[in-house]
Amino acid sequence: MFKRPRTDFWQVGIVPAPIEALDATRLQALAGAITWLPSAGPWRYLADPFGLRRGDTLHVFVEAFDYRTKHAVIERHELGAADLQWRSRRTVLARPFHLSYPQVFEHEGATFMVPESAQAGEVALYCGDDSLNHWQRECALLSDLPVADASLIEHQGRWWMFFSLVGPGARDQRELHLAHAPALTGPWKLHAGNPIRVDRSGARPAGRPFHAADGAVMLPVQDSSRSYGGATRMLRFEHLGLDRVHCAPTGLHLHGALARADHADGLHTLSACQDLTLIDVKRFDHSRAKQWLDLKRRARRLIGRPAPLPPFV
Repeated sequence: MFKRPRTDFWQVGIVPAPIEALDATRLQALAGAITWLPSAGPWRYLADPFGLRRGDTLHVFVEAFDYRTKHAVIERHELGAADLQWRSRRTVLARPFHLSYPQVFEHEGATFMVPESAQAGEVALYCGDDSLNHWQRECALLSDLPVADASLIEHQGRWWMFFSLVGPGARDQRELHLAHAPALTGPWKLHAGNPIRVDRSGARPAGRPFHAADGAVMLPVQDSSRSYGGATRMLRFEHLGLDRVHCAPTGLHLHGALARADHADGLHTLSACQDLTLIDVKRFDHSRAKQWLDLKRRARRLIGRPAPLPPFV
């Protein structure tokens, strides 16, 4: 008899508190006030949320993954900024390769996105139009590397990129790497001290880097010591320079059960958006239906009729 599968399903929530104010006690106290995005539907999930506020609208960009195709696209969900009432969703970026972790940010009057595209072997910079529905690839920031969860911040006149590398032995879950550049578009160089941290309990980026009140760079990271994305921690960078990097974990440790009892198996994104914090939480599904889904997908591939992917936009 086949062993029962363990399938991850993620859900995205909006916590009504700034990231600086969150700890385990605060997150648990706010659990009933979290706004959750609508269900993604059968055999789909939403994860990796990043937010952008424009006027009376909160735009939440997420990875939208479908187990039937094992492919993900980037969706934009629109909510009211004041009441967090959900309004609509739209696929805004799709490619022949898997996309996730859509960090969005504004810089010099333009809106940019750096989604994960490890399958394409690059970190690409996209620029959005005013509607935030159409994104044009501008350039590759890093090439010929299987980069996961690139997380950018401008600090002391220089751009910094935290990331992990996909590789054997769950390398992406235990190593933190760093690149730097004099400008957003580069040229980007890998830090001489890479990997700057090796620790499965807190290395892979888990959300937008930000500055603490005293100017130190803070980076949410995944704790995958028990399972992938099992919890989230925080790194504080006391020194971030070309010569050396010094960071240490804070006492923060957030897991899914604090936010949602039925998704207690993980929390792997902690993303600041002004006075809000975006999270995702995970539940395990052990249904044997997943095995039949996998068999059907493989059969379609063998006969040359794979399930159609979303239109590439």
